[in-house]
Amino acid sequence: MEKKLAEYKCDTNEATCLKLVRFPEDVEDDGTTFHPEYSHQLFGDDEVAFGYKGLQIQLFYTAGNLSTLFKVKYSSKVTDTFDCVEADDVEGKIREIIPAGFTSNTDDFISLLEKEANFKPFGTMLHSYTVHNEEAEQLTYQIHKADISCPGFQEYHERLQTFLMWFIETASFLDIDDDRWDFFLVFEKYNKDGETLYATVGYMTVYNYYVYPDKTRPRVSQMLILPPFQGEGHGAQLLEAVHRFYCSLPKVQDITAEDPSENYVKLRDYVLTKLCQNLPSFDADKLHLGFSADMIREAQEKLKINKKHARRVYEILRLRATDMSDEEKARAYRLEVKKRLFGPYRKNQRELAKMRKCLRPEELVSHMGQLDTQTQHEELEKSYQLALEDYRRVIERLASQA
Repeated sequence: MEKKLAEYKCDTNEATCLKLVRFPEDVEDDGTTFHPEYSHQLFGDDEVAFGYKGLQIQLFYTAGNLSTLFKVKYSSKVTDTFDCVEADDVEGKIREIIPAGFTSNTDDFISLLEKEANFKPFGTMLHSYTVHNEEAEQLTYQIHKADISCPGFQEYHERLQTFLMWFIETASFLDIDDDRWDFFLVFEKYNKDGETLYATVGYMTVYNYYVYPDKTRPRVSQMLILPPFQGEGHGAQLLEAVHRFYCSLPKVQDITAEDPSENYVKLRDYVLTKLCQNLPSFDADKLHLGFSADMIREAQEKLKINKKHARRVYEILRLRATDMSDEEKARAYRLEVKKRLFGPYRKNQRELAKMRKCLRPEELVSHMGQLDTQTQHEELEKSYQLALEDYRRVIERLASQA
């Protein structure tokens, strides 16, 4: 019995089929389908749905307005075969995240494609750019800033944010009634039957925190480029456009991010380095003198970059300007980076020294490993090598864009 029941377990990442539809033929084209990176928020940590064979969860969206087709298909269901065994309520779980107004009829969904010509990007256009694709075509993209006052935007955003559950590990939906939220959207312009249409590419949400006495600190909350468009540079275009927008606002203190992912940090390193490389304080002939107050001030005043992020930019640019085959220069660079990396270890030592006075011997033992000099040296070297690897990627990317 257990073996037979095991046949009714499905990987929900594989079973969930997502699609951005521009043309009727896209609906049946498997080449336009993509799958989630995560489904644990709906289906549990094992990302498995029980009770179905051949399970397919279809979530298809019109490319622009994101009008939605939702269907659950399967070849066999456990309750049809076994008594006293209940299948997971897959449909109910999906309904928890998709807003009302979807259709489950394919023909009705295809008819919605005719209305896509009426869809126009929300808000104000901040930036336009072009990308050459594999077919040697030049595609045009636009970045727009929107807010909840834009007619129809709230309903559109409810559909858009469903993608977060599949591609951001700890995603949560926003209460966008707060007017401190800013939304930045990326769209592709494309032609269909002689008309210009727009397809949703990705977006970023930013919350404007108050900073005493009269400043704000925009904090990036969520950022997603949809999978069909990833790897084409849209994330960098979006982040740079957002930075430039806030740089134009005198009341902005600096720009931060909420619990940034590793990939976001790498993207931010590239964008901020690109922005800072032409600032006078970051000139190549000044980098070997060390991280300076002028760098901190200029990065903050001109580009709204805080001290922590400016320091990483300095390390990247100094690496680019350093001949690492020169042993003396390489050593000086390594010591400069490790001086920054050692800060958390030094703080940890002070905290553990205080613990000695109040912890029982058996409690102190569990913390002593953190005081071990050899362990700290190994961790410090590992952190340095990882930073070096990330910095070199940024430098390579900057060189490729020059």
